Amino acid sequence: MPEPILKIKKHLPSGTIILNRPHCRNALSRDLIDELMQAFDDFHQEKQVRAVILTGSGSAFCAGMDLNEMQETRQLGEQESQQQWHEDAVKYRDLIDKMWRFPKPIIAAVNGPAVAGGAGLVLASDLVIATSEAKFGLPEPKRGIVAGLVAPLLFFRVGGSASAKLLLSAKVVEASEVLRLGIYHELVDSDDMIWARAHEIANECSHSSPVALQLTKRMLNETIGEQFETLLSAGAAVSATARTTQAAEEGLAAFFEKRAPDWH
Repeated sequence: MPEPILKIKKHLPSGTIILNRPHCRNALSRDLIDELMQAFDDFHQEKQVRAVILTGSGSAFCAGMDLNEMQETRQLGEQESQQQWHEDAVKYRDLIDKMWRFPKPIIAAVNGPAVAGGAGLVLASDLVIATSEAKFGLPEPKRGIVAGLVAPLLFFRVGGSASAKLLLSAKVVEASEVLRLGIYHELVDSDDMIWARAHEIANECSHSSPVALQLTKRMLNETIGEQFETLLSAGAAVSATARTTQAAEEGLAAFFEKRAPDWH
């Protein structure tokens, strides 16, 4: 039997979702996004699970979207590929929206690099524990694409100035800098400690009223409110459009050919 691409564990009061594609740094395939959506739905229904821990297997948290799937999509006909880009962007938007509206605290246990769409999973979580190896960044422009769906979350978490620096430089930054920005809330010394610390935080959350926590999370997120849904939809459109450009074609080709892209 092949290994599942998503693992689910329960150690009450927490439930844990483990991205389990270590061979590709837990890249978000279409199937993995579907399974993530289902896992959040399942934990929503389990009253004894008071907080959900999201982490990755292997040496990375999540490397973002599955570039192999993106490359395969580029081989389709123009109309078919554009439809697939749209469907992919909407699927990821729906995952971010589900996490945003999830009624229980989501604790990201960032065990390694979190980049691109993986950075979006971190930003859609409520509390973030990370190791010192957990770099963070939005390198999409270096691939000729746009972090349209992650940008509104980043702006909400850290404001316009820090967002501009991260998005326009497209740099992947060290965990200590991500902690300084307030995206990571704590750093732990090793992978061995990260889940245990996340579970401690879940236990702390379990001492509060579930209804009170749900209302508190809603109040926090409603500071951006309806605007966020509009921004997510706009971001999905920009992301899908960017993937149809010559820049995206060159960026992905350069990535697979292990060379610098030629933007001329």
